[in-house]
Amino acid sequence: MMRIALPNKGRLADDALELFELAGLKPEFRANRALVARLGSDFQAIFVRAQDIPEFVADGAAEFGITGRDLVEESHRSEVRELLDLGFGRCRLIVGVRDESEIKEPSQLVAGTRVATSFPNLAGRFFQSLEIPIQVVAVSGAAEIAPHLGVADVIVDLASTGSTLRVNGLKEIGTILESTALLIGNQAALEMKDSRQSKDELVAALESVLRARKKRYLMSNVPRDRLDEVRQVLPGLSGPTIVDVLDKDTWVSVHAVVNADAVYQTIARLKKLGAEGILVTQIERLMP
Repeated sequence: MMRIALPNKGRLADDALELFELAGLKPEFRANRALVARLGSDFQAIFVRAQDIPEFVADGAAEFGITGRDLVEESHRSEVRELLDLGFGRCRLIVGVRDESEIKEPSQLVAGTRVATSFPNLAGRFFQSLEIPIQVVAVSGAAEIAPHLGVADVIVDLASTGSTLRVNGLKEIGTILESTALLIGNQAALEMKDSRQSKDELVAALESVLRARKKRYLMSNVPRDRLDEVRQVLPGLSGPTIVDVLDKDTWVSVHAVVNADAVYQTIARLKKLGAEGILVTQIERLMP
């Protein structure tokens, strides 16, 4: 069985488990606190810290894994290959300073600046690209307090909305990295035929869920004599499906997959064409 390293806690873990369940790979635990679980008949999940997953995959302890791009880039392991951007867990690795600082962008920082971060490799490479030698102050969390204690001048930390920075009297002056959850694989394993097949099946299953989240299935009864206009409103994946309505020669039922963010406008346009009985449903999985 192919092993997939999954985060053992936090929002990333919850989103990953939901994604796998919707993809038809619901974890089957032997006990409530088990660290392994079956994912269908071909995969086994192992639950570890998100920050350890790039190393597990790089060392071959797991053929696949799900973790944040920030952690993959921080590990900087060439044995790890990105397979699929999953879209959730969105955040940014930012450079922050105290509110009263006159620094407006990272390039204004001087040599020897002390930078508190739990991402020493990413921070080091970023400031090296700016040709600014820095002094890294390694912290495992709560980097926001470091500038107020005089431990560091600057922080490099994750942010989503920026509210935590503002609450702690800090401001953002630059972004190092945009991060989302990734499906990653071991490069050596992917060169094996069985692993490549498992990878293709796993990516297809997860992609089908991600694709479905952006779409809706729409059904409606429309006048037959307005079909040409309806086709302009409902192109679907390869054109709408047309079904005759029993005992109503002047009406047909149209079925189509539409963009979720355009449902409101689509319904309004159909109503103008005389459509009735409009039904919109979510799609669990969508294969091209």
